[in-house]
Amino acid sequence: MKQNLIMDIVQGMLPYLNNAQTQRLQEVLQHTLFDYEVAKTESDEGLSEQNLVELFLSAKRIEGCSEKTLKYYKATIQAMIDSIGKGIKYIVTDDIRCYLTEYQSNKNSSKVTIDNIRRILSSFFSWLEDEDYILKSPVRRIHKVKIGTNIKETYSDEALELMRDNCTELRDLAMIDMLASTGMRVGEMVLLNREDIDFNERECVVFGKGDKERIVYFDARTKIHLQNYLQNRMDNNPALFVSLKAPYERLKIGGIEVRLRNFGKQLGLSKVHPHKFRRTLATMAIDKGMPIEQLQQLLGHRKIDTTLQYAMVKQSNVKLAHRRYIG
Repeated sequence: MKQNLIMDIVQGMLPYLNNAQTQRLQEVLQHTLFDYEVAKTESDEGLSEQNLVELFLSAKRIEGCSEKTLKYYKATIQAMIDSIGKGIKYIVTDDIRCYLTEYQSNKNSSKVTIDNIRRILSSFFSWLEDEDYILKSPVRRIHKVKIGTNIKETYSDEALELMRDNCTELRDLAMIDMLASTGMRVGEMVLLNREDIDFNERECVVFGKGDKERIVYFDARTKIHLQNYLQNRMDNNPALFVSLKAPYERLKIGGIEVRLRNFGKQLGLSKVHPHKFRRTLATMAIDKGMPIEQLQQLLGHRKIDTTLQYAMVKQSNVKLAHRRYIG
């Protein structure tokens, strides 16, 4: 309790002292209060903890984070607070380390999941530090989790043609071509309306993460298959892709995922998933020499590092490049 009192005083003086003065104040308080007993009166700490979390989420909302992301942030931070059982201002580095270790052990989580939690907690405590709510972020000394690089699968040309040849519905053919030729996210595709498609320019505007607009482009084959599908539609739903049966509702992400997964099982293809089309396009573009900056723009990535993770360069191309530039 005495240490909590010292921390409260130090936190209150943060805006008026530099780092050296803050450290000295902490030392003086510890020395002065050494022989004293400290008792705390009852107060509503839960409200202040909740306020800090809500203030952080408000700041992230202003920065453009989606409500889905904010919900994930809130759940992650609240789970940490509930597990550690301390006030936010009194959480130290060892508390965070123990929490991450126990979380990974209890839930058998991957390194990617643990690093995502670390990153969110780091963002939260760094914001508290920048806003002078705490002296120093307890996550500052917890470094990025080292994650092994796994080369994720892409569709072969044969697999793409096999899917196209076996489509029995015009919608499915148009949907596969749209994903394969644009590289858009499935979440972006389900938001598209008929009027969003510019057939003359073979392009459309999609809304990506953080409600950011960008233009994506499709090829001539996609144009033809999409026009055939729309011309044979019997409904008035403005959505670009709808269910096959009445009442012809707009397709959702889950519906497309299930449809493609079942389709893949029928054809004997492994891991047929919407996102795999996006990764395939990125890999193909890199292999054919598309500048990484242009691919970043096409895929709608904020950081170029994300684009590089999508683009898995084929080993055969690496071999040819070695012979050309080195061998």
